[in-house]
Amino acid sequence: MIDAILAKLAEIAEIEFADVVMEYDIIEGKLRLYIIDESFLDVWFSRQIIGRYAYHWERRHVDGDIFRWDNAKHDVWKSIKTFPHHFHEGIDNIV
Repeated sequence: MIDAILAKLAEIAEIEFADVVMEYDIIEGKLRLYIIDESFLDVWFSRQIIGRYAYHWERRHVDGDIFRWDNAKHDVWKSIKTFPHHFHEGIDNIV
């Protein structure tokens, strides 16, 4: 079921964002979209925990940036207003 959802998201991305999405892969249960600037975006949904997900935009080789949004319940982020949802901006900055 997850693979079918990822395939549908890939289809939408190829149509709606054809100007920036070059191609895609479904790798080990995640959708990877390759972006025109040579960065990539991963979309992941847990197979074990319903409702758990993560988005990861990897730009490390472009400008050193990494951006990630996920809803893993890391106790260290309990003080964040949006807990369990949190945003990783760069390697060490969590908001």
